[in-house]
Amino acid sequence: MAYEVDLGQFKIGAGNRPFLIAGPCVIENEQLVMDTAGRIAEITKSIGMPYVFKSSFDKANRTSIASFRGPGLEKGLAVLAKVKQQIGVPVLTDVHSEEQATEAGRVVDILQIPAFLCRQTDLLIAAAKTGKVVNIKKGQFLSPPEMGNAVKKVEECGNRRIVLTERGSSFGYNNLVVDMRSFPIMRRFGYPVVFDATHSVQLPGGSGTKSSGQREFVEPLACAAAGAGCDGFFMEVHPDPDSALSDGPNMVPLHALQSLLERVLRIWDAAAQ
Repeated sequence: MAYEVDLGQFKIGAGNRPFLIAGPCVIENEQLVMDTAGRIAEITKSIGMPYVFKSSFDKANRTSIASFRGPGLEKGLAVLAKVKQQIGVPVLTDVHSEEQATEAGRVVDILQIPAFLCRQTDLLIAAAKTGKVVNIKKGQFLSPPEMGNAVKKVEECGNRRIVLTERGSSFGYNNLVVDMRSFPIMRRFGYPVVFDATHSVQLPGGSGTKSSGQREFVEPLACAAAGAGCDGFFMEVHPDPDSALSDGPNMVPLHALQSLLERVLRIWDAAAQ
């Protein structure tokens, strides 16, 4: 059975056209967030693609203790609430603890479970109990079939508002690969499956005290995922990725987003016929 996840403004999965989750990796400042969210909303509206804004109030899994993590829970949620109110789009953010899940669930539309934490039972339960959509990112260390265990933990709380996200699998040191079989395999659990096109080209820890990335491969992988019939795309987007405070090497430049989305939608439409 394929569940259709209702986000209020639109529905995800079950044959609906793919949606986009996008925004800067981390909340660097309010103005950057508002400007970027507003521009992406304009782009997605012009091409008829449902949109969810994404940014993190705290990146708790940065490579180095010296890396920028974000403004924290209270200030970050205030910025995300402003995006919802002024830009008028749903919002998503990561949570790393049960307390964060409860607090963020009062503001955001989708709670995201980071890939490293996708087996954390208490975190999954806390997110599920908010009643919000729970986006579980597949761990780099898990095979697609193993994600059924994470799904079950959320379902056991009575929450079937679940999305699964493929973000690549560890392949030796500092490298990830994407197995396109992941999409039909994880869809067997009955929920929409999203492709994280930017974290999939990350080179974890590839620059010593921070991760590196190969953003030139975002487009070919996104096109392949579109052909495989994914239900949505996750892309971290920044006006100037080279100056970004987190994940710059694998983020999509804002000016390049529209042409990329138009291409993947053409491929998705053709594959769906």
